[in-house]
Amino acid sequence: MDKGRFKSEIIPLRQAMLAVAVKMLGNADDAEDAVQEAMMRVWEMRSENLANPAGYAMQTLKNYCLDRLRSDKETVDVAETALENDDNPYLTTERRDAVALVRKIIATLPRLQKMILEMRDIEGYELEEIAAITGCKVSAVTVNLSRARKTVRDRFNRINNYKRI
Repeated sequence: MDKGRFKSEIIPLRQAMLAVAVKMLGNADDAEDAVQEAMMRVWEMRSENLANPAGYAMQTLKNYCLDRLRSDKETVDVAETALENDDNPYLTTERRDAVALVRKIIATLPRLQKMILEMRDIEGYELEEIAAITGCKVSAVTVNLSRARKTVRDRFNRINNYKRI
């Protein structure tokens, strides 16, 4: 990617990137830093032949923001806190095992489906934002999300039904 292509494809994304960063980080100053860092990382990759530089820029921004959020505060696993409030140790163990199983199933999904499922159901992104980040059309995002959810549901049910027999 040369300087002209960077100016024509990446610089116009600045406002969209800033909006995503503000939504993720909740702070305009941190968002500015994140956008600047993402643009610098894209520029550093200019010698690579990126098929979708805009998608790469948005993904780089998202990853940078997630790294900032993880480093800024201690994360608490919602599933674990919900499990700890139960008095029945058998139910707690069963729920913990179910959460672990779902995580393992998600890890086996194709890369794009996994990314879309995590962005939508775990991180709370809108379909349009996911489309911008992945470089897919909104309809493709919807199809991949549906397939990922169905795969997770089917595999989870098949494993649970197998264990009960």
